[in-house]
Amino acid sequence: MISKDIEQKLIALAKEAQERAYVPYSKFAVGAAILTETGDFFTGCNVENISYGLTNCGERTAIFKMVADKGPKAKIKAIVVTTKADIPCTPCGACRQVIQEFSTPETVIIYKGSEGYSRVSMDQLLPGAFTEFVALDHTGSSTRIQKGI
Repeated sequence: MISKDIEQKLIALAKEAQERAYVPYSKFAVGAAILTETGDFFTGCNVENISYGLTNCGERTAIFKMVADKGPKAKIKAIVVTTKADIPCTPCGACRQVIQEFSTPETVIIYKGSEGYSRVSMDQLLPGAFTEFVALDHTGSSTRIQKGI
């Protein structure tokens, strides 16, 4: 869990990041702020491209910054998502899967809900997340692949 003070700091950081969003096409600016398990903060905003498939969401921008700075073992303690839109705004499916990759069972996801900010766990945000699979090579041999391994 995180304190209300830390939650407010994350919301403020996410709103600051949101102001830097590059959104000439959708005009839908999103900001994200992360608190890592080691107490570091990272922010991100969405960056659009005229080819929408190349657009990157704020949540993933913040996560990629976290990994680039702290390495692949960094874990998210809490992540906040903000937008100016007067609608609830949860992370998209791609962001949910990337958040899951760097989360723990204690990770808190905070997003703009219908009445203020909502707090949910990773299991609530993405039940049945993709965390493992069996890979087959050209010989038919199988290898079990698990999250983070």
